[in-house]
Amino acid sequence: MIDRYTRPEMGKIWTLENKFRTWLEVEIAVCEAWHRLGVIPAQEMEEIRKKADFDLERILEIEEKTKHDVIAFLTAVEEKVGPASRFIHLGCTSSDIVDTANSLLLYRAGKLIAQALEELLEVLKELSFKYKNLLAMGRTHGVHAEPTTFGLKFAGFYAEFKRHQKRWLDALENIRVGKISGAVGTYAHLTPEVEAITCELLGLKVDPISTQIIQRDRYAHYFTTLALMAGGIERLCVELRHLQRTEVLEVEEGFSKGQKGSSAMPHKKNPISAENLSGLARLVRTNSLASMENMALWHERDISHSSVERVIMPDSTILIHYMLGRLKGVLSNLRINEENIARNLMASFGLFYSQRVLLALIDKGLKRQEAYELVQKEALACWEEKVPFEDKVRSSKKIVEILGEKELDKLFDPQYYARHVDLIFKRVFEG
Repeated sequence: MIDRYTRPEMGKIWTLENKFRTWLEVEIAVCEAWHRLGVIPAQEMEEIRKKADFDLERILEIEEKTKHDVIAFLTAVEEKVGPASRFIHLGCTSSDIVDTANSLLLYRAGKLIAQALEELLEVLKELSFKYKNLLAMGRTHGVHAEPTTFGLKFAGFYAEFKRHQKRWLDALENIRVGKISGAVGTYAHLTPEVEAITCELLGLKVDPISTQIIQRDRYAHYFTTLALMAGGIERLCVELRHLQRTEVLEVEEGFSKGQKGSSAMPHKKNPISAENLSGLARLVRTNSLASMENMALWHERDISHSSVERVIMPDSTILIHYMLGRLKGVLSNLRINEENIARNLMASFGLFYSQRVLLALIDKGLKRQEAYELVQKEALACWEEKVPFEDKVRSSKKIVEILGEKELDKLFDPQYYARHVDLIFKRVFEG
């Protein structure tokens, strides 16, 4: 999946090279903690700082024999550092390094996602205000209901993505913890001070209680929040897909010069980006289920979560980052067809005025069911006779007699439906 929305900075986070670099970052921070506590002498600490390194191919070569990636990593580093390497990994278990590094990787990936989310919000806000007062047909069950505005459509999505943003920042803070607490979390061969110093150096908080691992509800929080975000992307894309149907055609995705829509039909211009994003959302949701399955591990830890996370950590973060960028691109290049929006608004003969007439009749003293049947009779006739609802209402002697022509003039004003737009915008963008 390589195109203009694929951002290399996210992919670099999840390279094998960077994974081991992050492990090394944690190992050195642990050594710095031991040094501050007087365990590692200054000379040896300086040796570690200068020489701590590895060759990726050498790690992979050693792992072929050891069948253990952390041991292979440590061996490759020891070969570079020499005698001072005896202090590296002092008192630690593999998960001290791996889980603390995972937190760094997930947090750094998450910051890129947060940036992409902010960029999407800016585009949604711009579209909201641009089309704030453009009346459009609102639909329920896919059927014409009552007018809304195109700006309100975008403002609704903006409000949702602000909620996604809030949840995401919370998930990032929740994952920003490290653990250097040993084999079962009791600091048997470490000290809480080592953990505290290490986490401070890495910009992490200390997990208040850990076993051999950081508990996977934190990961589930992270990945289910991504799943909710993916669901929001899909909801917006489903709206775009419907609005691009030929008989609706209120919006169109950008269609570049030389682009082709179908191998068989030269006329086709399909909502391919919205469809692609709807499909990718399914993958992100599926991965969130795997993250929840990872929560129930045996006792202080088993290894069943590890293989899952090697897949879902890079896949979900890369996918969401890509999806946010691509959706921003779709919206930035979206063609809004105002003529079709106006046409569709009246395509159902102005039947959206039916509730206004109903309520006006009730206000004049008619029983609700009597008023309902009176309005429904005229509304249903519009479909058969293909005439405007307003004309049918004005031809009804009983309705005119009850309401009067001046009252009817007020009832058939489409701007009535947009009278609270300013208030809604104030709540969304200033609240």
